[in-house]
Amino acid sequence: MIKGGFLNEHLKTFIMTIEQIERFIGTEPDCFSKIFLKTRTVEGIFIKAPDFIELKKKNFWRIVTVNKMDEYRKSKDLNLSRIFNGQEFIKLSSKG
Repeated sequence: MIKGGFLNEHLKTFIMTIEQIERFIGTEPDCFSKIFLKTRTVEGIFIKAPDFIELKKKNFWRIVTVNKMDEYRKSKDLNLSRIFNGQEFIKLSSKG
C-alpha cells in the first residue's frame, strides 16, 4: 500500500505524486487495485496502453474498473477504460 505524497494544506488531504503512482503500477502489474480518490473509491486495474507515457507525463492514468473487467479481458478494447487524474489519488492498495 502506498499513501499520499504531499499534504495539500487547503484540502487537508495527501496527494500522490506521479512517481509514487508509477512505482505502485510497476510492483503490481495487472493486479486489482483499490484507488482512493478525494471523493470516492474505484476498484480496477491500471492499463499500460500505447499512450501510457504521454498520459503519465500529464498525471493521467488509464484504469479498467471491475464492472468492465470481463468484457475488457475478452476484447482488450481500450474504450472500456476510463482516464483518471492522478491529482485526485490519495492512496493506492492491492485488492487481495
